[in-house]
Amino acid sequence: MRVDIWSDVVCPWCYVGKARFDRALATFAHRDEVQVRFHSYELNPTLPRGRSESLLAALARKFSDVPADEIAGMEHRVADAARDEGLAYRSDRRNGNTFDLHRVLHLAGEAGRQAEAVAALNQAHFGAGRDVFDHDIAVEVFTSAGLAPAEVRRVLAGDDYTERVFADERAAHDMRVTGVPFFVVDRTLAVTGARPADLFARTLDQAWARRAQRVA
Repeated sequence: MRVDIWSDVVCPWCYVGKARFDRALATFAHRDEVQVRFHSYELNPTLPRGRSESLLAALARKFSDVPADEIAGMEHRVADAARDEGLAYRSDRRNGNTFDLHRVLHLAGEAGRQAEAVAALNQAHFGAGRDVFDHDIAVEVFTSAGLAPAEVRRVLAGDDYTERVFADERAAHDMRVTGVPFFVVDRTLAVTGARPADLFARTLDQAWARRAQRVA
């Protein structure tokens, strides 16, 4: 059974949602028969590539008509949710264009290291506050996930996997996805957002039961 997840590197609720899904999957009786695939989604595709800025500056510009205390409140809520899941979480992190990182995640997918690469990026970005938009740091992060540093540098320096990113984003558009994380379980059941782990567990059970009925 396959689970497809659309997410963005800088999306904190994707970080939380993945943790909740992972917790549900760990208790799923058929977890060894579940294949998880991550797909590209850009929250801020118009940001310039190759640069980053502080998260607080990015939020202030994006929500220019929202009072600063409300912006801080939004960040505090997701920080609390992350820590409730036992996740390290830094609010003094950087923000930037994620297109190149998504391209390398497709390289990781081909190498069978996509889950490890997503986890490494999450830990570096949200947990350690590292500037993953800097190519030297990105190479270190992806290398820690098992990718060859020369291959990561080659992808970052070129345009490989560009069409893969666009294809993921077209698929999201066709499904009318307007926010992430977005989960599709066994190509039939969708879950939007960082929902509770028990909802993911019920969805996995429901998808497996439907699958068994189709086989029967």
